[in-house]
Amino acid sequence: MLVAELVELLEQRYPLSWAESWDRVGLTLGEPSAEVTKVFLAVDCDPRTVQEAVAAGADFMFTHHPLLLRGVSSVAPTTYKGAVVHRMIKAGVALYTAHTNGDVASPGVSDALAARLGLLDVRPLIPVGDDGRGHGRIGRLPSAMALADLAALVSASVGGVRVAGPRTATVETVAVAGGAGDAWLADAARAGVDAYLTSDLRHHPAHEHLAAGGPVLLDVSHWASERPWLDDVAAFLRRETGLQTIVSDVDTSPWTFLEDGNS
Repeated sequence: MLVAELVELLEQRYPLSWAESWDRVGLTLGEPSAEVTKVFLAVDCDPRTVQEAVAAGADFMFTHHPLLLRGVSSVAPTTYKGAVVHRMIKAGVALYTAHTNGDVASPGVSDALAARLGLLDVRPLIPVGDDGRGHGRIGRLPSAMALADLAALVSASVGGVRVAGPRTATVETVAVAGGAGDAWLADAARAGVDAYLTSDLRHHPAHEHLAAGGPVLLDVSHWASERPWLDDVAAFLRRETGLQTIVSDVDTSPWTFLEDGNS
């Protein structure tokens, strides 16, 4: 399969027109006529994941976050992003990104997060079309559980979690949003769900949300909330192309450990 053919397939699945106007998605690096034999998938394109892709012999890298989201005036190898670009070009690795167009897709980033929790009757938190697309997802747990038990489920199936709410609070309906989700706190409250799971929640918006009686909050790392989607994309590519896929588990979160003062 050629890079151009794989790009066409991905853009049928995640049209560029679905991306936000500020986003930078699609093919970033790579010759359209180059052959693709192995696809490497990661949340971020950084030196660690690029090295992993090169070591694995991948010739196409699919990432969720754009490497060049904001304009740069140079891709000299002495710069952080320039070094990544040069490494990939020398190794013959194409780079493709699906970001906010993957967020709103159906199935998309938040569908994968909802599936990790086993949510049923899943629907968009904020619909953007009549085909199941939209920001975030709402679903119900197979059976109601205490917030403490939901936190344990999230920790085991997604990653470490911060929780705001009484441990004994009963949760049955849950809204989820992969990536930074405090922009949709009010939407989660209006939806009447019992809990909202997302990442990158900020102090003041979360405080005001809870003071207004909004649903309890569960906050995981940005990386952890989006990593499950890569498995879905990889399965789609294997099914449609027969290409070998490798999904990175390199945690590209900037936070490396928790110090609670008790160790």
